[in-house]
Formats: sequence, structure tokens, C-alpha cells
Amino acid sequence: MTIKKVGVLGCGLMGSGIAQVCATAGFDVTALEAEQKFLDKGFAGIDKSLAKFAEKPEKSGITPEKAKEIRGRLKGTLKKEDLADCDLIIEAIIENVEDKKKMYAALDGIVKKDAIFASNTSSISITELMTATQRPERFVGLHFFNPVPLMKLVEVVRTIATAPEVFETVFEFAGKLGKVPVRTSDKTGFIVNRLLVPYLLDAIRAYEEGVGSIADIDQAMKLGCGYPMGPFTLLDFVGLDTTYYITHVMFEEFKEARFASPPLLKRLVMAGWYGKKTGKGFYDWKDPANPAASF
Repeated sequence: MTIKKVGVLGCGLMGSGIAQVCATAGFDVTALEAEQKFLDKGFAGIDKSLAKFAEKPEKSGITPEKAKEIRGRLKGTLKKEDLADCDLIIEAIIENVEDKKKMYAALDGIVKKDAIFASNTSSISITELMTATQRPERFVGLHFFNPVPLMKLVEVVRTIATAPEVFETVFEFAGKLGKVPVRTSDKTGFIVNRLLVPYLLDAIRAYEEGVGSIADIDQAMKLGCGYPMGPFTLLDFVGLDTTYYITHVMFEEFKEARFASPPLLKRLVMAGWYGKKTGKGFYDWKDPANPAASF
């Protein structure tokens, strides 16, 4: 099938980014939110992002005129019925399995029968989500990375029920967005988080065991391994609450100690120190240009 119209569920950080890249690639996009204030915030972020790209058209390929054209392909709605004619629905709502399943179940009878459903989840089973619909063969994972307009990778996830032609259609779609898609199967964590999460958790354990300070461990991994940022900086960017949630999903799936949350991560989340988004995590982000270790 040919994908022309895209529906995006959620207009938060990930949803607005996904909507933006789809519109930039020439697709008509409708973003669904629960309240107007969330749409307003999401579209304000898109406007800011497009304006920034338009400042350097020689690098981004987006002129002010092009940015206006992209924006014209985007619209927001509070009504599920406005997604009825979409060819592809990409879900990017709260990382809660029951909330996601309720959304899919509600849309299943509204969206046309040959539409494809996709989830941007980073950890929840795609197979479990598909059970909320009557279209298991037309259900995939489409995992983007933050910030969506800049990060090139997309994990395209196939379940045991996904029809081969559906998977290939979505894989091709990801390429049309200017992304580099990789094929993976519905194993919790997919490729990136399956390898990344144990590394991040080991960094926390290393700190707990006195191997080095937060700043020194970060510096060691940056300069010793060539990583763009150390594990604690990355944890603060991802969100400690998000990481903590992912550890529960992965430990429940595999029952392996390497996926279990270290005590320090649990305590930071309990204290409300989620990282950069709350101003404090492993680092204090009062001065974003020069964050200092929190302890």
C-alpha cells in the first residue's frame, strides 16, 4: 500500500518530533491530543524547531518558505474521528501499556481497515499492544530516537503476526523520512535498549561501588570509548523515571540481574530527581552549560 496520510497519537516531545519529520518528508499529518494545551505546546515546539532549521538552509535544506510549506501539512485535533482516513497511525503517548491498548482499541473501529498501526514504544511488547486491535497483521513497532528531527536511527519492529508486506511498507516509509531504519523483532528493548540499558545500569553500580565519581566515570567513557556523552549525562537526558520504568519492563521479561534497577536509581526517582527535565538528576542542571554532579 502507499502511505500518504499519517496520524500521530500524542504531541509531546516524541510525538511532535515524529509529526515534524513526517511533514518535512511530504506527508500530510494529523496529530491527536487529549487537550488543546498539549497541542499548542507541541506545535510551538515544532515552530521553534523549523525556525531553527530555516536559519541555516544551506545545511538543513529548509528555507523559511519550505518551513511554512511543512507547517501547512500539519494539523492538530482532539477528535479521534479526524484520523479515519489515515494510512499509518504512529502512537507516541505515555509509556503505559493499558493507556496504549485503550487508545488502539478506540481507534480500531474508526480508522480504515487497511491502515497500519505502529507504536513508538521503547520497551513495551508490540505483540501485547496489537492484541487490543483486530488487525494484528497490520501492527508494527516504529521506534524513533530523541530528538526525532536530528537522530537518524529508527528501529522497525516485526511481531510474529506482522504481514511481510506491511513490514516492508513501514521500513520503506522510515527511509522516506530521511532516517536509517534497522530491522528488529519484538524482543523487549529491541536492539538499542537491549544493549544500552545494562551499560547504563552498570555505570550506576560502578558508582555505588566506589569505582569513580560521576564526573570521572562520564569522562572515562567519553574519552576512553569515544562516546559523545558519558552514561550519567545520558541518563539525565533520557530521564531517570523513564529508565527506571524500562528496567521494570525488561527485568519482568528476562528475569536477569543485569536488567534490575540499582538502589540509587530507585531513590533518585522516589525523590523526584528525574534528570534534565526536572533540573536535577545525577547532575544539577541549573547552569545547563556547566552542570555539576549532584553528589
